[in-house]
Amino acid sequence: MSSFILAIDQGTTSSRAIVFGGAMKPVGIGQKEFTQHYPASGWVEHDPEEIWSSVVATVKEALGKAKLTAADVAAIGITNQRETVVVWDRATGKPIHNAIVWQDRRTAELCAKLKREGLEPKFSKKTGLLLDPYFSGTKIAWLLDHVKGARRRAEKGELLAGTIDSFLVWRLTGGKVHATDATNASRTLLYNIAENRWDAELLDLLGIPAALLPDVNDCADDFGITEKSLFGAEIRILGVAGDQQAATIGQACFAPGMMKSTYGTGCFALLNTGSDMVRSKNRLLTTIAYRLDGRTTYALEGSIFIAGAAVQWLRDSLKIIEKSQHSGDLAAEADPAQQVYLVPAFVGLGAPHWDAEARGAIFGLTRNSGRAEFARAALESVAYQTRDLLDAMRKDWKAGNGRTVLRVDGGMVASDWTMQRLADILDAPVDRPTVLETTALGAAWLAGSKAGVWPAAEKFAESWALDRRFEPAMEAAVRHAKLKGWRDAVRRTLTRG
Repeated sequence: MSSFILAIDQGTTSSRAIVFGGAMKPVGIGQKEFTQHYPASGWVEHDPEEIWSSVVATVKEALGKAKLTAADVAAIGITNQRETVVVWDRATGKPIHNAIVWQDRRTAELCAKLKREGLEPKFSKKTGLLLDPYFSGTKIAWLLDHVKGARRRAEKGELLAGTIDSFLVWRLTGGKVHATDATNASRTLLYNIAENRWDAELLDLLGIPAALLPDVNDCADDFGITEKSLFGAEIRILGVAGDQQAATIGQACFAPGMMKSTYGTGCFALLNTGSDMVRSKNRLLTTIAYRLDGRTTYALEGSIFIAGAAVQWLRDSLKIIEKSQHSGDLAAEADPAQQVYLVPAFVGLGAPHWDAEARGAIFGLTRNSGRAEFARAALESVAYQTRDLLDAMRKDWKAGNGRTVLRVDGGMVASDWTMQRLADILDAPVDRPTVLETTALGAAWLAGSKAGVWPAAEKFAESWALDRRFEPAMEAAVRHAKLKGWRDAVRRTLTRG
């Protein structure tokens, strides 16, 4: 059997497809950006049809660059932007509305109402999540309530709902399979992560008919076969995981206590806690890291909504830089005597604050503040937010008592300046792997191992290779002063005490 595996990485700003060869290295890559829609303040949408066409196009592009046909591919693994939801017609596959993106805040009032009714502890106990617009469940409820006729059609069984992976599986299989995996299900506010099932009580509280929802599979499982007409031959779909869990797998964080952080549009840090479903006392999330062979591995997760998006803001809105990769060089030119802080709460603040109403703010500006200081503030904001997550994780779980080493991936980690500043602020080593395509690699491993053409977890972990370790070099007094200023800036930004 062929050892080529195709990974579909459907992200927040672009869709990518990567063909991995027998050595588990990329041999063909396709990428296509798609439109971001902002219909109102705090609202973010994607056109599901544009996502679908971008996925098909990038798969064909990746196969072409690898000089392969679909018949050469052993299996497909899918990873996706989590929490983004689509509701579509069961008969036609046509979406009833744009996808509501994970960044979207339109359900903030619904979440606040549920909190006022004292329901957050119930949701948290069952799902490991907090009541926040970030998660999928309230988005589905909004669509049913605001798209004309949607609730009536849903109750008649005419509609289906799911995260992007489910929508892609449905389309790829020609409407034969409606399925998701345990990691994506665990991000919906509807899935009982202890009992591994959709929770009838939570569905009832949000008014969501169970018939809308997909079957929940293991991460490495049978998700059907692609339509031959799409790529010229049928391909088995054998792996699905949300992007952050896929990155955790791609970083080979299979042992309890291992931690990874992905720096893309947002930043997401996951700490593997094994079979221990740790209940956070510091407003982190308890989530499913992966489920393999029916066995669930859990994680503590901290979610930062704005990371690389702050660099995009510098580039696209402020025109401070021409290309994202210039941000580190510009930050290095900043005046060390100036302490400028950017709190990038453009769509609220995530963990550990969870303030949906907070908005971005800049502190410490002087007449001499310029482009370099803005660039440094944007990059440092990512390091400060990661430090907040790491501190919370150390409080929540015993593994944090030792010296933490963070494995990193995502577009931002290519910047040496940013990674060194991250190590400095964390006061901990930061490991950058040789293969930065860890999200796609994780999805590929799920499919490849299920297909029997890639190694099992232990052997796969041995293939992880270090590119560079960044050791902290900042003086303790400087770090302390910077963190004090950051915490004061966050305090001033929060809409509650």
